[in-house]
Amino acid sequence: MDLSELKKIPVILDGDPGHDDAIAWMLTKASPVFDILAVTSCNGNQTIEKTTNNALRVCTLLGIDAPVARGLDRGLLTDPIPAGNIHGQTGLDGPALPEPGMELSQLGAVRLMAKALQESEEPVTIISTGPQTNVAALLLAHPELKSKIARISMMGGGIAYGNWTPAAEFNILVDPEAAVVIFNSGIPVQMCGLDVTEQALIFPEDFERIRAVGNQVAVVVAEWLEFFYKFHREIGYAGAPVHDACAVASLLHPEMFTIRDLYVQVETTGEYCRGMTIADHYGVTGKAPNVSCVLGLDRQAFADLLVEAVKAYDGWEVRV
Repeated sequence: MDLSELKKIPVILDGDPGHDDAIAWMLTKASPVFDILAVTSCNGNQTIEKTTNNALRVCTLLGIDAPVARGLDRGLLTDPIPAGNIHGQTGLDGPALPEPGMELSQLGAVRLMAKALQESEEPVTIISTGPQTNVAALLLAHPELKSKIARISMMGGGIAYGNWTPAAEFNILVDPEAAVVIFNSGIPVQMCGLDVTEQALIFPEDFERIRAVGNQVAVVVAEWLEFFYKFHREIGYAGAPVHDACAVASLLHPEMFTIRDLYVQVETTGEYCRGMTIADHYGVTGKAPNVSCVLGLDRQAFADLLVEAVKAYDGWEVRV
């Protein structure tokens, strides 16, 4: 099949890059399946100023020419919780990156998302790899555009356990109220929580396979993985968990993943469980599933997918 004849899936990328966000965006841009309409930054791994700058630099590195807009600087009802201990002071420490090669959109994230939805002839998939603040604000401000959203593929939550608290995963804990809006929206939601993303380990030998591809993006991705692994190695991980790339890979290759439809809600109060994503495994609520929960993956196939993806950047290079 001629790839030029392939009907592409229009997507909006919303994230807080972040090493694993950046790798998720690399995977998106590398695939001929996706048409990136817009990129929006969100507060999460670092301040909105830093994640926005990172978004611009990652788009420059990868050759993503979609408009980039700055998102909200705090949660709907919450203050920021930066994760500099994991992603570094810039939010994307490690290899040198190019300076932004494009101007930031004059539109904020919500307005840019709305514009992209309004102008798209096909329903749009939102790939959200940070807190759900921008997406929730979009749905609250523009309920009339829900029908223009094909699905929301998100990294967040964990129905077995948390990572920022015993019960809550970071992206959900940063803005639980936003997650509630998403899960109650009626829009198809695919959730890649810790249940699957903690299995999405890229081992040091995979870093070298990626580096050996030899192009600029491949080398940067290998160095991102090395930086990200430093923190995780110290707490006992055998590799770097590339959480956010699951939200893209599960769209590209659902056969690589174990997915189960469940009813899921988010705890927004409680001394110990705020931010917890609670799944009804046994149908005790009597409520219909509202989330496709991604629960497992073929780790080797996932690693191979990233190795293949960086090959798409052969012949592409930007000045750093």
